[in-house]
Amino acid sequence: MPLARWIRRLCVAGVLLCFTVVVLGGYVRLTDAGLGCPDWPGCYGHLTPPDAGPGSVAAGPYAGRPVEPGKAWREMIHRYAVGTLSLVILTITALAITARRQRLVSVPLALALFATLILQAVLGMLTVTWRLNPLIVTLHLLLGMATLGLLWWLLLSLPRGRWDGTGAHAARAAGGGAAGARTAWRLGGRGLVARAVQNARGGGASRNKADVAWPGFPTCQSAWWPQADFRHAFVLWHGLNINYEGGVLDNAARVAIHFTHRLGALATTLALLLAAAFVLRRRGSAAAHAAAWAVLAALALQLTLGISMVLRAFPLGLATAHTAGAALLLLAVLALLRSLSPR
Repeated sequence: MPLARWIRRLCVAGVLLCFTVVVLGGYVRLTDAGLGCPDWPGCYGHLTPPDAGPGSVAAGPYAGRPVEPGKAWREMIHRYAVGTLSLVILTITALAITARRQRLVSVPLALALFATLILQAVLGMLTVTWRLNPLIVTLHLLLGMATLGLLWWLLLSLPRGRWDGTGAHAARAAGGGAAGARTAWRLGGRGLVARAVQNARGGGASRNKADVAWPGFPTCQSAWWPQADFRHAFVLWHGLNINYEGGVLDNAARVAIHFTHRLGALATTLALLLAAAFVLRRRGSAAAHAAAWAVLAALALQLTLGISMVLRAFPLGLATAHTAGAALLLLAVLALLRSLSPR
C-alpha cells in the first residue's frame, strides 16, 4: 500500500533526524553556543547568522552584544534541523488523521507526538529568552528525548514491520507465561523510568557545569564522599534576568549534582541489567532476546563513554558521544518494551 510505505519512510526519517537533533542539541550545549543567537527563531533578526568577523558587535536591538559567528552557526544549524523535523512530524500527523479508517498508524500517538513538538518549540524559545535557565534546558532535553521515543515507538508499532512477530503470545513466551510477561514489562518500565530520570540528572549536570566538578573515577580527589552542597544544588528556580551561560552554582553544589548523577547511573544500570537478564533467562521470541541484548550493548557503551569522559577530562567528542549513547539506550529500552507488548 503506497500510503503505508510513505508513513514508514517518514517515521524512519523522523527517527534519524530526531536522533541527529538530540545529538546536535548536546553539542550546542557543550560548546556554550546556546546563546549564539540571542533571539528566536531567527538570529539577530535574520534567518541566517550575521556575516561578521571576530570582535564584531551587533547593531539594532542587540547593539553592543559581541557576535560569535561559530556559535551562531552551530545554534542555527540545530534550529534548521528542528524545523525540518517539525515538517516531518506534521506530515506524519496529517497522514495519520487522513488514514485513520485504515488504522495504519495510531492517531492518538501521532497527536501526542505533535503536541510534544509544540511544547518543545515553546521550551526552545524560553531556553534562549530566559538565558539558558537550567530548569528549562533540562525540560527541553527531556522533551527532545520524548519526541525521539514517540517516533521510535510509532515506527515499531507500524503494521508489517520487523517487530510484527511480537504480540501477546510472544510476550508471554518471553516472560514465561502471562505472569512472567507482566513481570518483564514491569521491570522494563522501571528501567525506562530510571533512564528518563537519569537523563534529567545528566541535563542538569551539563547545564550547571557540574560535569567537570568531579575530576576522577571512582573517587573525587581521593574521597569517596567529597564535600558537597546538596542544599543549594537542586534549587530548581533562581529567577529571571540571570545569564546562566557559565553556571551560577559554587563548586560544592556542582559536586553534589555530579555525585547524584553517578549514583543515578548505578541505579539505572542495575534496573536495566535486571530487566534484560529476566528476559534472556526465559524462553521467548527472537525479537525480545535481540532487544534485551541491544539494551545490554547500549548500556555497556554508555558506561564506557561516561567513565572514559571523566578519565580523559571531558573532551568534547566523548561528551557529545555520551549524549548519543543516552539516545541509543532509550531506543533499545523502548524496543525491548515493544517486543514484550501485545498488539
